[in-house]
Amino acid sequence: MNIQRLKEILQGFKKGTIDIEQALGKLRFLPFEELDFATVDKHRPLRVGTSEVIYCPGKTLEQIRKIARSLAADAENILATRVTKEVCEAIEKEGLPCKYYPEARIVVINPKKVPLVGKIAVISAGTTDIPVAEEAYITAETLGNRVEKMYDVGVAGIHRLLDKQEKFMDANVIIAVAGMEGALPSVVAGLVDIPVIAVPTSVGYGASFRGLTALLAMLNSCASGVSVVNIDNGFGAGYQANLINKKVYASSLKKPRK
Repeated sequence: MNIQRLKEILQGFKKGTIDIEQALGKLRFLPFEELDFATVDKHRPLRVGTSEVIYCPGKTLEQIRKIARSLAADAENILATRVTKEVCEAIEKEGLPCKYYPEARIVVINPKKVPLVGKIAVISAGTTDIPVAEEAYITAETLGNRVEKMYDVGVAGIHRLLDKQEKFMDANVIIAVAGMEGALPSVVAGLVDIPVIAVPTSVGYGASFRGLTALLAMLNSCASGVSVVNIDNGFGAGYQANLINKKVYASSLKKPRK
């Protein structure tokens, strides 16, 4: 249940347009709704500002549809991650408005344009890292952040990265996505004075061990200010960057004008 709807219920009760039983009936799904197979967190937008996210792998189409329907009754810009076209079609059959981003493997349910604030930069080392970078990009933008992306600027041709330096130095946080040896976040962090979220990808030849090499390299970064999410976890990076960016933006509004 979103804040606006909760306010409407409380105002209706205060004005006498709804009685206590009607108000209780409307609040029956706060803070959660129990389905046969899931307990849907309806209270999350009130606590953390964003709706519960639907992680789709391992769920049946029927389960995804029911969870989506439950969340969509009260929330907007609901993220469903790691979706397939089949999942997208199942959600559409529920009659729910949605927008599908196939490269990011994300569906946004009840999409709504929101003001974009601050700045997050998403940088990928190679073209094959783009799907993970896009997952971070769509996640952060959907949550209300201004995001600029710079792809295929890895350290194998470091002049490409340096050419983009002015574009990412004024961001509040950077997401650096890389496979292979995972060197990009260390290089980026050595150029800026802002947080860098490193995302290892499963891209690489045999000894990359499906992203483990990049993960360990990022965890052992010699550059300060680098934090690391799990392999291929573009969503986690986008969400974390959203939290940082929103805090920085909110703090900038509180600064007294000179």
